[in-house]
Amino acid sequence: MNNNGKSCLWNWFKSSKDEATDNSHPLSIELERQIGEQIYNALQGNIVEEVLREIKTSSSSDAYWRSNMEGHSLKVEKELLPDFYQLCHEVKEKLGVKDKVDFYITGDSSVNAFSVAAESEGEPHIVNINSALFDLMTTDELRFVVGHELGHLLNKDTALARLIQFVFPPNAEVPVTLQYKIRLHEQLAELVADRYGYMAVENLDVCVTAFFKMASGLDLVKMNVSIEALLADNNRRLEYFLKDKGMSRASHPVNPIRVQALNLFAKSKSKEDLDKGMEELIAILLKVGDCEQDEYTAKFIASAGLIVANADDNIAKDEIDLIISQLASLKIFPRQFLDEIAKGDVMETFNDAVTNLLRINPGMRDGMLRYMIAIVMSDKIIAKDEVELLYNFGESIGLSKIEVANAIAESIQQSYVPSLDAIC
Repeated sequence: MNNNGKSCLWNWFKSSKDEATDNSHPLSIELERQIGEQIYNALQGNIVEEVLREIKTSSSSDAYWRSNMEGHSLKVEKELLPDFYQLCHEVKEKLGVKDKVDFYITGDSSVNAFSVAAESEGEPHIVNINSALFDLMTTDELRFVVGHELGHLLNKDTALARLIQFVFPPNAEVPVTLQYKIRLHEQLAELVADRYGYMAVENLDVCVTAFFKMASGLDLVKMNVSIEALLADNNRRLEYFLKDKGMSRASHPVNPIRVQALNLFAKSKSKEDLDKGMEELIAILLKVGDCEQDEYTAKFIASAGLIVANADDNIAKDEIDLIISQLASLKIFPRQFLDEIAKGDVMETFNDAVTNLLRINPGMRDGMLRYMIAIVMSDKIIAKDEVELLYNFGESIGLSKIEVANAIAESIQQSYVPSLDAIC
């Protein structure tokens, strides 16, 4: 395989890793860093972590993981597993990991590995490799896996995951906007960890075969599968996602994205080239809606919301909050999308969205009207100009005045609450 650019990237990595700060490092993806910081701040991370340090507890504490690993797994010691011990510490040294790390092997048939960041300073982190990987992976592929897990620790995304799990324990309801941002951050963090895995082994073919082994559980040598066939298959499947048909909804990006992301990383001669190539792949991860109707719905929510909110010449914070909360189910960055709509021709966007939504699904008429009514009532002030706007909109989509009036009356009866200013 031609690894042109590898030495350039490796020199870039070596020269810049010593300059890494707590907030960024040379293999980071800027969007992943930004979203991670946003999630951390939204969850009041600095306060929550300080409180947890005082009470020394969390949903995934050091004591829980340490006792679980010590009691049910095999710790990788130099005297016990000298070859794998050496492999782990060679990778650790190569990636510049200065913190203590305890490596474990767990008897588990699932093809998986994971890392757990230490909660207390001076405590060792944990990296676990399931035993099934040793039957499936070559030595170099194991280097990639170990490098990947160490990458999570270097990237500090495992620490953020622990914070999220504490604030939102199992079965807790996570706000939709945060759900999508957490998922996107998890996916981008996997791509960052993959870069560390690549740096551990410096061979793209090894990374690709490791991906496919973990996805299929198959021994590719026994199945007589060539690296050329794997890459060709990956390119075909990637095309499906690039043509706006596929979505990546799991916590890990789909394999076609991971393989191509590492391919770009291995061959890029500069960070600028790498970032440019990544834009197309990240666009797939940014998708929430998966059909034409979803895109027009988002445009309608934004434009209709702005039009109704401005009908009384006073856009209230409550109105904007409702618009953004509705957009959150369709856009990972709803406020940014709303700002983009506001900068353009809002009325043109509105008319285009309504026309196309009625073409795609005429049954959306009532839903569109009720959304606009909700915006009217969100600031707890129902202005005459706003009601007139609702009647005009209803007429434009084929609803009678009495149908619109009934919808307004039902909404008032079901959800209207006067403002405190009006009654105090």
